[in-house]
Amino acid sequence: MAGVQKSARVFLSKMAAIRGVLVDLSGTLHIDNTVIPGSIEALKRLRDTGLALRFVTNTTKESKSTLLNRLKSLGFYINEHEVFTSLTAARRLVEANNYRPFCLLEEDALNDFKGISMDNPNAVVIGLSPNSFCYQTLNKAFRLLLNGCPLIAIHKARYFIREDGLALGPGPFATALEYAANSTATIVGKPEHSFFEKALADMRIEPENALMIGDDAKDDIGGAQNIGIRGILVRTGKYRTGDEDRINPHPLHTGKNFSEAVDYIQRLCAIDQVLT
Repeated sequence: MAGVQKSARVFLSKMAAIRGVLVDLSGTLHIDNTVIPGSIEALKRLRDTGLALRFVTNTTKESKSTLLNRLKSLGFYINEHEVFTSLTAARRLVEANNYRPFCLLEEDALNDFKGISMDNPNAVVIGLSPNSFCYQTLNKAFRLLLNGCPLIAIHKARYFIREDGLALGPGPFATALEYAANSTATIVGKPEHSFFEKALADMRIEPENALMIGDDAKDDIGGAQNIGIRGILVRTGKYRTGDEDRINPHPLHTGKNFSEAVDYIQRLCAIDQVLT
């Protein structure tokens, strides 16, 4: 405990006070329909700190509405305005450029693109869509890219966690299309700077006043730290042994799970109060 307090004092003496926390969802709070033990109670404790919260997710298997209903059914209290999804970021990009996308997305995820014309496509949007990752569909996307259509990758995660273990993410499929069509995808979700910046702007705080909690060392923690947010990596979800050593700088803290991460934040907040 003394070591933690000492390191926290050093951190807080050099950095601005904590004002808000960004939290990943899948792999950090839950895995599919299973709550990671202690997460519901820990989220209540995190809210009790009074810090602003936003939940930032690359989930593309389902719409924002379905995701919120899932979280509610699992017992999490999360408001709609607190959730930032990469699907929403993709829609904004599509609308801003008047794209008519050919979407490699699951049917439920397409609900977040309602009202957008998809006739005569002039762009390709790819997310996690096992039902779309067949030769015929990928080949159609490939031909559109060859004809000059831009490729929008909602994110490029290599893998994600399911209840039955790790599974391929959209990254390998997006990369295959890039390679085949000699194209470069525009990425809109984590770890892109703009994705984190929109969440921070909504909280009205600067990067140095924020923390990020997640299970993905590269996309959650590395992406956040690249714009000045300090990261807390959790050893749940897609975490693999040694992930904290695969990014530079290392996370501010690596904890067993979300509950332990909240313990750490509570200690930081307590020391922050003493210092101020």
